[in-house]
Amino acid sequence: MISPSRPRLLQVALPAHPSGAARIRRTVAGHLTRWQLSHLVDDAVLATDELFANAVSHAGTGPADSIALVMEHTEHELRVTLSDPSPLLPRPRTPGTSAESGRGLSIVAALTDGWGTAPPDPGTPGKKVWFSMSTGEKP
Repeated sequence: MISPSRPRLLQVALPAHPSGAARIRRTVAGHLTRWQLSHLVDDAVLATDELFANAVSHAGTGPADSIALVMEHTEHELRVTLSDPSPLLPRPRTPGTSAESGRGLSIVAALTDGWGTAPPDPGTPGKKVWFSMSTGEKP
């Protein structure tokens, strides 16, 4: 697999609405395939979908709100970041066995090499939630 000589970047904004979930999954899968990272598609799409669902559920406060997706592919890493307008930080939970929600961040942690939060860009409200994955490419 050929490593990119410079970072590859994708930025897209989607409405903070559940109807954007299919589009975000197609976008992530399509770009990973173009970037010759097909081996990461399943895990990256699921992790992105979980972060998007969390953002929609907990941060989508109005019809004009949007969620920004940024995908960065550097020489040895894929980093996916979702930005939303809510300042409330995500926190892992331990749901009961019959709970129908609350496992999203555990899924992200299991599928990726790491995840975390970052402050928003200057002048914008909210936060960023990201995950990273090794691309498996050799130096």
